[in-house]
Amino acid sequence: MAQEHALVHTAPTAGGESDTERCRSQTRRGILFVISGPSGVGKTSLRDGIMAMVPNVKASISCTTRAPRPGEQDGREYFFISPETFDHYVATGAFLEWALVHEQRYGTLRSQVDEGTAAGYDMLLTIDVQGAENLRTAQIEARYIFILPPSWATLEARLQQRGSEDENVRMRRLMVARQELRQYTEYDYAITNDQLDTATEALRSIILAERQRIGRVVPALLDC
Repeated sequence: MAQEHALVHTAPTAGGESDTERCRSQTRRGILFVISGPSGVGKTSLRDGIMAMVPNVKASISCTTRAPRPGEQDGREYFFISPETFDHYVATGAFLEWALVHEQRYGTLRSQVDEGTAAGYDMLLTIDVQGAENLRTAQIEARYIFILPPSWATLEARLQQRGSEDENVRMRRLMVARQELRQYTEYDYAITNDQLDTATEALRSIILAERQRIGRVVPALLDC
């Protein structure tokens, strides 16, 4: 991938100021990619695949009040925090959005997204459908990507294979998923995650194409 910014080296002007001094290194502002969909469609797996193959991206790690599942680590999948800490973050405006999902609360830290995009990183935010709806309602600039299962039977099988939740929780997730799947037309893109490699490549293509939009490329050149 080509470098995102460059310096132009020229001789000083009559006033002693060089073009390099007048046109400092341009760092593009990163893009927020919101990856959403029902539980079990593979949002986290897609995010991890992109992190391994696409440079200049970072994951935005959400906070949650739920307990870690087997194999999960604090600060990797989520920041696992107490209800009291969550309340404090809500009161102080620390969350870009937050939602109550399956009787647990989830929130996106505003500082992670703002600092990452300001530094030129594309931020990958994997959140539930309700959280993505909150972001759209708040008119947060982002590219919204809905992940679809290839079939209802596949989604049921994936949730069952998790083995981390009891039958009642799994059935509740499936009931909510039926409602969430109807919202995919509200998004900018939809990817069917049948084969993980194929779906990851589709997501990679979206990210690379969005980086080349005219509004994100030309101003940095014209300012010089």
